[in-house]
Amino acid sequence: MFRTSHKLSALALALLSCAAQAQSLPEEASRAAQLRATAEGLARAFPGLSLDSKEHTYELRRVAVDEDGAKHVHLDRRINGLRAIGADLIVQTDRFGNLATMHRSATMLPTAALPARATFNATRAWRLVADAHPGGTVNKNPEQVIWAREDQPRLAWEVLVSGEAADGTPYEKHVIVDATTGQRLDAWDDIHTAAVNGTGRTLFSGNVTLTTNSITGGYELRDPSRGGTYTINMANGTSGGTIFKDADNIWGNNATSDTASAAADAQYGTAVTWDYYKNVHGRTGIANDGRGAYNRVHYSSRYNNAYWSDSCFCMTYGDGDGTTFRPLVALDVAGHEMTHGVTSRTAGLIYSGESGGLNEATSDIMGTMVEFYAANANDPGDYLIGEKISVGGGALRSMVKPSSDGASADCWYSGVGNLDVHYSSGVANHFFFLLAEGTNSSYGNSPTCVAGNTRVATGSGSLTGIGRNAAAKIWYRALTTKFTSSTTYAQARAATIAAAQELAATLGADYSAKVAAAWSAVGRN
Repeated sequence: MFRTSHKLSALALALLSCAAQAQSLPEEASRAAQLRATAEGLARAFPGLSLDSKEHTYELRRVAVDEDGAKHVHLDRRINGLRAIGADLIVQTDRFGNLATMHRSATMLPTAALPARATFNATRAWRLVADAHPGGTVNKNPEQVIWAREDQPRLAWEVLVSGEAADGTPYEKHVIVDATTGQRLDAWDDIHTAAVNGTGRTLFSGNVTLTTNSITGGYELRDPSRGGTYTINMANGTSGGTIFKDADNIWGNNATSDTASAAADAQYGTAVTWDYYKNVHGRTGIANDGRGAYNRVHYSSRYNNAYWSDSCFCMTYGDGDGTTFRPLVALDVAGHEMTHGVTSRTAGLIYSGESGGLNEATSDIMGTMVEFYAANANDPGDYLIGEKISVGGGALRSMVKPSSDGASADCWYSGVGNLDVHYSSGVANHFFFLLAEGTNSSYGNSPTCVAGNTRVATGSGSLTGIGRNAAAKIWYRALTTKFTSSTTYAQARAATIAAAQELAATLGADYSAKVAAAWSAVGRN
């Protein structure tokens, strides 16, 4: 994190006001040109950080404005005209335009050693990815990029491939291939799965009130009050689908014998998640633009998963096979999947390594908060993920002691980023529970980590929680104003400490020391 007190240039200030002006610009092209020009002007305002170099240019991703006028400007970086993946940064100013902090995942990028051209060409990169994904559709025009998620940037190819896994789960992968050696550097999926995993008469949440849309001859399962979000019946297919319609505005029968029961769960989950983000965090919709996502239920046959997709801006839910899982439409699963959309449109945490673990943990944290927010007696809040959908009992994950699933990590260690993101998420889930509830609570005892611990915590330290609502406010602020695409656990620690300090007046106390203690308790000092 970089700190200074100097004043932003007039051109930089133009950038900070540009987002507010953009809505009034008559042409999108004019908006893009103005944002680009002012972003580059801001870049030149910070000598010594490669921000004034002709090699480095910047493009505005988004601007978040606090109630007190402070601004958080998220910039994407290009190096020699190539998109630099992982080199994005957030510049934060106070309400007077003074630079307060700068958050960036990548360290100073020495670009002199970058090769002038790719010796492993685009065709070879395409073939490498195609061979690894038989049956997949590979974009025939790989993009040359700078891979900046490591200390030394590399010239690389980003190859996009889409298809369907053996279990029917679609994938939309980004594969990064070194443009010199042909080594596969990383890969991640834009399909974020749950990891295995009138009146609505739902399967899991009892009878609930649903806002629907009146149409000729009856009703459709569309909510005009929440961005027009709606639910469609895939009828065990993987494409198409039709919106649910009904004559009496009663949806489902609390059992799987009526296909509308699962639809009612999905629509209810969407509504509660919308309300949570709007009423607690001031966010109107996943993209904060007032637009509702939609749900696809009864996807495929005996499908044991649920996922969020950016490409369709939708949630998809399988019915489960009846042996391992029931229909995957429980409330915390809905909150989890929609939060992947929020993360995509804020920090953009890349779905691999430690940033991937933070991405998954963010969905677990906010999915849990949605469950608490609903205060539904049929599915009361807890710190278990997906406990309602498991046929044999238990849960997909526990935030109290993540390692209880036999795979997730309680503690940070140097290799935690090599785990599957659903398991490396355990570190942040454990942190959040300790921050919110402490080591001993009605939800269970949560041991701390001691030196030498990796996946399993064995310590007996004692922490007192600050309350889940305060903890969630801190996490959300860090996500939306400080996390970048490649944020690590060390950087998440710094970001949440800073967020706690900034929220001191709002929360009534400075919880930064509590945040630091909770991170130390999971081994991330």
